[in-house]
Amino acid sequence: MASSSRCPLLDCGSRAWPRATCSPERQAHGSARTLVYARKKSGFAELLLQKRQGEQPHGKHLKLKPGRVSPPLSVPADIPRPPYVGSAAAPAFSMEPQVHDESGVARMRAAGELAARVRDFAGSLIKPGVTTDEIDKAVHKMIVEAGAYPSPLGYGGFPKSVCTSVNECICHGIPDSRPLQDGDIVNIDVTVYLNVCKPQRCQSHTVLFQGYHGDTSATFLCGTVSDEAKRLVEVTREALDKAIAVCGPGVEFKKIGRTIHDVADKFKYGVVKRFVGHGIGTIFHCAPSILHFRNNEPGRMQIGQTFTIEPMLTMGKPDDLIWPDNWTAVTVDGSLSAQFEHTLLVTGDGVQVLTRAP
Repeated sequence: MASSSRCPLLDCGSRAWPRATCSPERQAHGSARTLVYARKKSGFAELLLQKRQGEQPHGKHLKLKPGRVSPPLSVPADIPRPPYVGSAAAPAFSMEPQVHDESGVARMRAAGELAARVRDFAGSLIKPGVTTDEIDKAVHKMIVEAGAYPSPLGYGGFPKSVCTSVNECICHGIPDSRPLQDGDIVNIDVTVYLNVCKPQRCQSHTVLFQGYHGDTSATFLCGTVSDEAKRLVEVTREALDKAIAVCGPGVEFKKIGRTIHDVADKFKYGVVKRFVGHGIGTIFHCAPSILHFRNNEPGRMQIGQTFTIEPMLTMGKPDDLIWPDNWTAVTVDGSLSAQFEHTLLVTGDGVQVLTRAP
């Protein structure tokens, strides 16, 4: 999930959820001024009324409208929950980056691998006539059957287990009853909280090991999609891949934003600033805030550190509007938006993508 970068919403890939989504103008890494408004997706408080039903043509697609949102799904009692579950407020954005030892890296890999499998499974379900609510139910089932918790569920009040963002929805879309239409583009944003270590008994008390979050998203094509929409999706994927390629120990985080912005400029696409990437590990959203646009924020990558990169590019202007559900972010001009996201681990000779397809 994104983190929101503007202050009130971060207003942190989290205004929504660290929805790619901390403070776009200020990177949370090393800056207390970067507020993360977590509604995830810092990104992830979604109310129960969101259906995406189009009535009026908006360019070449139908304008999204809120639809019916079904009740949140239950999670078996024996599956460990993240600490924020049960609170209506999103957790504070932690300014401490996540840097892992060997054991932590292994758990991050496990969480990332599961998130990638769930993302690709969800993508395989996309076809005209399927509702995003149906996708949410299938994703939820797969995650809990793996013994994990769907991180978005209950994050700052988010009512679903996955974010589904269709067409002009930039991020943090709430799954609902709208059937997908031929020609839609659909972002599926998956985060899992996996506790790979069982509780252990230590003398008179039980020691509980923390779970780890794996976060990833991809934009999928539904049916026959226009060449213009396909290009937006392909270029957004390219922007992420090129940003990943510049990462490594000691590299300045600002190189990520410059790289993504250069790709977007080449194709005259907008770069969403409000929602950013974020540190991740035992905490869903934390420093550093990963800005996807040109910036001069401080901070360098260090070995063992994990964070997400989740650029959101738009066919038109990158300005966003938040629906009354306080989660769904759409482009003001109704133009299409695409996003891709990976969780990365900084290694001695570069980075490892923890959420690459198996």
